[in-house]
Amino acid sequence: MAVGTVSKGNVMVGSLRKRHNLLLTSIFMGLIALPSVGLVTITNAARADKIGTNAPLQNTPDVDSSELTPAYPAAPPPPRVDPLPDERTIQERSLETDYRVNNLLGDFTGNLWVGSWRGLSRIDPNTGRILSRVSLPNLAIGALAQDKVGRLWVGTYEGLKRVDPRTSEITAQNLFLPSKRVLSLLVDNRGYLWTGTDNGLVLISPDQGLIMTTLKNLPGVSANAMTLDAEGQLWVGTLDGLVRVNTASALIMKRINQLPGSNVQTLAISPEGLIWAGMPNSLLVINPKTGVVLRSVTPLRGRNVTAVRFAQDGSVWVGTHDGLLRLNPHTGAVLDEVAGLPSSRVLALAPDIGNKLWIGTSEGLGWLMPTRGSAKPHLAFSRAVE
Repeated sequence: MAVGTVSKGNVMVGSLRKRHNLLLTSIFMGLIALPSVGLVTITNAARADKIGTNAPLQNTPDVDSSELTPAYPAAPPPPRVDPLPDERTIQERSLETDYRVNNLLGDFTGNLWVGSWRGLSRIDPNTGRILSRVSLPNLAIGALAQDKVGRLWVGTYEGLKRVDPRTSEITAQNLFLPSKRVLSLLVDNRGYLWTGTDNGLVLISPDQGLIMTTLKNLPGVSANAMTLDAEGQLWVGTLDGLVRVNTASALIMKRINQLPGSNVQTLAISPEGLIWAGMPNSLLVINPKTGVVLRSVTPLRGRNVTAVRFAQDGSVWVGTHDGLLRLNPHTGAVLDEVAGLPSSRVLALAPDIGNKLWIGTSEGLGWLMPTRGSAKPHLAFSRAVE
């Protein structure tokens, strides 16, 4: 019986071994998959046992910080930001449009040409009415001049163009200048057109619009402003002082450098034949024959002078980056300081046209009657009216 029992036990053991071997073989061959949930449960149970028995915990796996919910500290709301929504449209429009008027020219018929960064217009100075507009491919105008037969020359930042004032059409253009950026224009006593660029000076025949000669080695490089002296010779204001040029030969006759501020921005000749030169920090009066600086006008010391023009009554108008003054040219005393300008930054002046002083500023066109102490804006060239 015992032997039989052992035999049965052996049979049972042998049967269990066969089943165990069969299970292992099936696992290795991929026939049976182990349940992963069960393994996790066992693992968690094991950890639970360890927590209950105060056993040391295993290290927590690293967690990506981007998976965490951000927390913000308590803070007051942001401050009020200008402009408010109802003001934003006005500001955005002002950023897109440049209203500066940096060129004014009275023509032979008594009308006023207004060169701005929005184009070229001709107005009746008596009424302010716009008579015509000239369509230009480039709106940035750097200079204006009228030749002996009445044709209008327009210097832009993309070259030089000739306009017929009767039709307001472009009749010629010259793009082969030392630089396409034209800064100044002047017609000499012979009727030839001098064109100042930021890379030299050019003499042009107004009939054909062709270049006659070029002065590229101009001291100071950039021809910012020009005027004629009593002898009909050309004075050029540059980045490095003044240069006198013979209009017949286009040769340099004299150079005046080491001026305070160096950069000559505007020029005018007084009735006595003296040169008035506007600088970034002063207004100088210079004797053209000797080249000597006679004086620095006291009220303009330290001020950025951008425009100088003499009126028929003998006074001198001076535009700066912070206002407009009328001076006694003999004493330098301030006679008037004009209020009511579209902007305190004055760029161009045209006195005695339509019995008014016309003022180009960085924010549009203004005008002043001789009997008034305050200027008025021309609404067609203002931000207030499109």
